[in-house]
Amino acid sequence: MSYQQIEGGVCAAQGFCAASCEANIKYENRTDMAMVFSQTPCVSAGTFTTNVVKAACVQWDQKLVSSGDPIHAVVINSGIANACTGQEGFDACEATAKAVEAQLQVPYTSVAVASTGVIGMQLPVAKLVSGVQKMSTGLSDSNQAGTDASKAIMTTDTVNKEIAVTFTIGGKQVVLGGMSKGSGMIHPNMCTMLAFLTSDIAIEKSLLQQAVSEVVADTFNMITVDGDTSTNDTLLLLANGLAGNPCITEADTDYETFKEALFYVCRFLARKMASDGEGATKLFEAKVVNAKSKEDARILSRAIVGSNLSKAAIYGCDANFGRFLCAMGYSGAKFDQNDVELFFESKNGRMMVFSKGVPLAFDEDRALEIMKADEVTVYVDMHEGDAQATAWGCDLTYDYVKINADYRS
Repeated sequence: MSYQQIEGGVCAAQGFCAASCEANIKYENRTDMAMVFSQTPCVSAGTFTTNVVKAACVQWDQKLVSSGDPIHAVVINSGIANACTGQEGFDACEATAKAVEAQLQVPYTSVAVASTGVIGMQLPVAKLVSGVQKMSTGLSDSNQAGTDASKAIMTTDTVNKEIAVTFTIGGKQVVLGGMSKGSGMIHPNMCTMLAFLTSDIAIEKSLLQQAVSEVVADTFNMITVDGDTSTNDTLLLLANGLAGNPCITEADTDYETFKEALFYVCRFLARKMASDGEGATKLFEAKVVNAKSKEDARILSRAIVGSNLSKAAIYGCDANFGRFLCAMGYSGAKFDQNDVELFFESKNGRMMVFSKGVPLAFDEDRALEIMKADEVTVYVDMHEGDAQATAWGCDLTYDYVKINADYRS
């Protein structure tokens, strides 16, 4: 392992600062706007929702990232998604970016924006501008500022999500930090998630994008809570080069070192979002090994954690392995059920319940003990190849319906 986890989030890397404020966009008596800022221009990379219905902020950021122009700031609001809002939604993006330009003297075309919350409501632009003005005077590079920003972007999340790691490239210490939000309306590709990563690494833009795209496939695109892919999914990575490492210009060992750290950060945040699914009591992991291909392994593992019947079984601590085999069977991947072995795993133990097409006799009380843990894994050995993949989700509880039945109110 070439990286080390350290304290912090989006402010851990050199040159990055953050701020948050209570703007009353939709919520009251809590912070609901955040800003991440680098005075030094950053190269950027991003991935976005595959939903055809894309929020105005997603389209704004896609254009900004694809332009290749530098980025200085990201402004995020929670409460209202700015999706399905027509021209007025784009005007809100521009007004927010121009407010940053006026306050911090950077081009408005170097300001990304992101929103999360209720679809179909217009953003109160005056409150956005006022929020930018407040945050511009309160920017700080402290870890606490980063933590406060990670809390301000939450909607139905119950915990904030942040992480930072350090690693060495060319004799220079490099830091990568990040924060994310996501709890419901989560499904590949990607999910109802916002994630913002910051690094002081020096790296060529196309390689930064390549690393992000490759890592997302096995992290953020492998989580699901409820099968709904959002209109607002955004992952942005900004790199300002202040670490002073030799700029990474090819996919060499330095690139692999960076990608390894990036994978760890994204996997950490993805698991945090899955375990914080709306109403969830457990992290539900599916690990498929020895599949014919990587894509088959991804399809199978995602099908297991995405099945409502599987999720209900995890909630009820019901060792009904048929739920998981059924989900695999309709996933679209081709396999022979007579090759499959299926296990339940947790910190409380491991148990095989199905082998080569035949159910095994097992101790129900022991199985119950295994499934009572707060993290439960369904481990499947396909015995058909050497590919593997892991997906993450959560159990399905009564509270999921309660939370979403009155989401707007």
